Amino acid sequence: MKAYPYKRLSGAVSLRVTAVEVKVPGESREPLETSAFSVVEQVVALGRVDQDDWESARLKLSATIPARATEPDSPWRDVSVVAVLTEKATNARTVVRLESRTEGGREWSGSLDLWRADHLDRAALSVHVIATVDGVPGRVIATSAKEWIVDLASESPLRQRELDVIEVGFREGPEWLRPFKDVPWVVDTSGDVPVVHVNVDFEGITELLGGTGASVEGLVRDLLIAQMCTDVWTAVFHTAIGDLEIEDDGTPLFPQDWRGEVLREMLPDVVPNRPLEEGLREVHRRRTGTSGWIDLQPRIHFAATRRADVPKALSTTIRGLDRHHQGNDA
Repeated sequence: MKAYPYKRLSGAVSLRVTAVEVKVPGESREPLETSAFSVVEQVVALGRVDQDDWESARLKLSATIPARATEPDSPWRDVSVVAVLTEKATNARTVVRLESRTEGGREWSGSLDLWRADHLDRAALSVHVIATVDGVPGRVIATSAKEWIVDLASESPLRQRELDVIEVGFREGPEWLRPFKDVPWVVDTSGDVPVVHVNVDFEGITELLGGTGASVEGLVRDLLIAQMCTDVWTAVFHTAIGDLEIEDDGTPLFPQDWRGEVLREMLPDVVPNRPLEEGLREVHRRRTGTSGWIDLQPRIHFAATRRADVPKALSTTIRGLDRHHQGNDA
């Protein structure tokens, strides 16, 4: 919890994206369908844009702040509301001032232009309430609790990115996959989204993964998928923790893409009962130090199996096989 040497504004500050328009060179702005952004997930998916050569997107914004901010007896003066779009991967930062739309100063609105050339992957959008406090201008007295995500690649407005699964023959497929021709799948974490390459040359794997229902094949399929997900969670954790940006004082920083999401999700199980920042420092210290990294491997495996629902899948398979055997005996 941060401490501030001045009076802060209590209460919720909310931000909403109410519409999205895209601009193609030589054409007027065209609105995107409302399915391109989700007020529940608080994500804008610009991968839905049909034109490949779009150059900018205009986000129409609406913000609500506590009425106390603009009351005559409040300790704040010259209250303003700004929206800030940032992306750490490119160091891009755009700030726009919103305009008050109601007499009481609760509702504010405006628009922000995102230029495609300035961004790479995912940008974070937040709103801040600025005021003069004790004669000092430019104080941040409140911030929206949850950032919106503006995703330049995704076609679905989902906060958690979906796993990409590609079926390919390893024997005669891409050169880098050929050494793995005897395994059923390989996890690739080098791209913007983790990818599972399923080896269709592995006998029976395609039919098994495509099975459904409560049959024995269906039970084995669910268990197999749980094992695949365990491999994915393990691989992405090791990738994320092995590619951290480090500040000058040695403090590791959370990545801004899916790697940061993975670390925030798994660290509470890898280093329990620690704040996220402290847990990240501890894991980084053990990985780069002379000892302790091996001791963390069971915790990492535990965190991966929990998120892959391995205990549930295994219990369901055991009960299903038991019922199947009982049916055969009868």
